[in-house]
Amino acid sequence: MGKDYYKVLGVEKGASQDEVKKAYKRLAKKYHPDLNKEADASDKFKEINEAAAVLGDPDKRQQYDQFGTADFGQQAGFDFRDFAGGFNFDDIFDQFFSGFGFKSKRGGRPGRDLVAEVDITLENVSKGTTTEIEMQRSVTCSECRGKGGKNFVQCSDCQGQGMVRHAKRTPFGVFATTSSCGACKGTGEVAENVCETCDGDGVIVSREPVKVKIPAGIEDGMKLRVSGEGEAGSQGASAGDLYVIVHVLEDERFARVENDLVMDQPISFSTACLGGEISVETLAGKKKVDIKPGTQNNSEVRLKEEGLPDLRSSRVGDFVIKVSVEVPKKVSKKQAELLQEFEKEGKKKWGLF
Repeated sequence: MGKDYYKVLGVEKGASQDEVKKAYKRLAKKYHPDLNKEADASDKFKEINEAAAVLGDPDKRQQYDQFGTADFGQQAGFDFRDFAGGFNFDDIFDQFFSGFGFKSKRGGRPGRDLVAEVDITLENVSKGTTTEIEMQRSVTCSECRGKGGKNFVQCSDCQGQGMVRHAKRTPFGVFATTSSCGACKGTGEVAENVCETCDGDGVIVSREPVKVKIPAGIEDGMKLRVSGEGEAGSQGASAGDLYVIVHVLEDERFARVENDLVMDQPISFSTACLGGEISVETLAGKKKVDIKPGTQNNSEVRLKEEGLPDLRSSRVGDFVIKVSVEVPKKVSKKQAELLQEFEKEGKKKWGLF
């Protein structure tokens, strides 16, 4: 035996056709002259193609294993060993191995993913909401269910294979390429009765809004994935997904700190001293809140579990009231007298006079 083609491709003698194909793909990409500028890359690339042409054909491989010869001539109208021009490895592999039991018929193309943005309020965050997003997108034709027609027969252009071959003569020899059949769009079948609603495309343009459920507790900038609500796939392939980026609008009344809602609330000097009841606005409406006597400036009154729900658990944040004591800029004569009396009583208490 001359050259050891198994050693060239780095596979065992009992390797499957799929293993041979994978080994060739890996090595061809590594040593192709357009990608590898080493001095011996071109020779190595020719040797790899020579080995694949033998081991990729069950009959030639059997003769090689039995007689140790590789003198089988050219393969399928083109010479891999002289190929050195522009290339697409996926097309090469499909075309090269399709004659050895690997079918290259292609199905429809999955639909594209879409992205949309939506604005919501803190009230929406508190309870969750369902919103409708208006957009133009392709959807599966309901008339033909994405098939493009009915009464399908084998495509005469590709004989039902979904792929067609094209031979091109180059300075390095005749090179054959494989591409999707344009007549049947790679399906291998054509409809005798084309759908009039979608003109055989299987998809139509829709402007129907998409309903999106937004969970309670969602945070600004989060992205929701709505499965199957993107662009429709071709020839009945799966649709893409819709990704919705959520923006939580700022509220001039409250600030969000994780799951807590925080608000600033001014109170009078007398209320801070004597205590009392004030009214504050919450997401649920007006609420009465007790202020304890002696409340200090910048102190907090916390209403437990009256904030926002946590997206990932059953916990609920608090409603936090930051108290600021207002000092009047002007006082009446009567107020001044009372404050002076108040000041005297305070000094007596501390024994200052």
